[in-house]
Amino acid sequence: MRRRDFIKLIGGSVATAWPLVARAQQAAMPVIGFLSIGVPRFDAARLAAVRQGLAEAGYVEGRNLAGEYRSAEGSQDRLAAMALELVRRPVDVIVAIGGPAPALAAKAVTTTIPIVFIISSDPVKQGLVASLNRPGNVTGVSNLVGVVVAKQLEMLHEMIPRAALIGALANPTDRATVQYTGVLPAAAKMLGLRLFVANAATESDFETAFAELVQQRVDAVVVPSDALFNSVPNEIVALAARHRLPAVYAYSEFARIGGLLSYGGSFSERCRQAGLYTGRILKGEKPTELPVIQSTRIELILNLKTAKALGLTVPLSLLGRADEVIE
Repeated sequence: MRRRDFIKLIGGSVATAWPLVARAQQAAMPVIGFLSIGVPRFDAARLAAVRQGLAEAGYVEGRNLAGEYRSAEGSQDRLAAMALELVRRPVDVIVAIGGPAPALAAKAVTTTIPIVFIISSDPVKQGLVASLNRPGNVTGVSNLVGVVVAKQLEMLHEMIPRAALIGALANPTDRATVQYTGVLPAAAKMLGLRLFVANAATESDFETAFAELVQQRVDAVVVPSDALFNSVPNEIVALAARHRLPAVYAYSEFARIGGLLSYGGSFSERCRQAGLYTGRILKGEKPTELPVIQSTRIELILNLKTAKALGLTVPLSLLGRADEVIE
């Protein structure tokens, strides 16, 4: 074979093989499955924070990482099928967003794909992990919701010292609600307050729940962290404003769109930490070697514009402790 023909043959072989190599490299790109019970418009900020953590770990979607997003849009009944979709895809890690339900759904359909959760409740009591230090195939980030909820009630009482009856919004279909309802009565009793709980299991229940709170003549409302509540902050804040009910919320997003005050962990920071954990798993670390992170960062956000609209004067004691004041 002449040298010129040999070069043509080799060149043609390389040209033919190159697309196959490129496809093989693309197929080798790790895939993250994002499973959420919330709605896309609220998940955008959470996903951005997760991606920030992934980037810090060296992974960027579209460059060396692919992502699959599934949103149940508030319906827990859809989570099982969506989790199964991700397992069959298959994905390398599942990041569960919006309470324990997505993580539990993923855990029910796989024992091999690592799961990283972001929740506001005790993962041991929720049945996600047997131990915080040795979590198994499921790990993630949580905070001590019981302590936070009690403190939310205390701050609401500090904001409105004349309050005697406090309302609380609760989702009876969420397992974490058991923790809220278990903590709030004792906390209210310690402060000399009475408590009325209004249930809302779906978005269509909010109008009825707030009507009950108004009928009971509650002085203020606690809106705890819940995947359903967190997915529709604008609707809840608007209902509180319409009925002129002062309310405390779990996340800063609520205060920034018009809620009176928020007190709780930084959700964006927890999402970033989950992204970092996910990156470490992609690099070869086992979930069982990554203890559940108990988030300790707490933010107090006050909205003075809303306080003024409600005819409330924010105590200097609260202003001095605020991480952010919205005017």
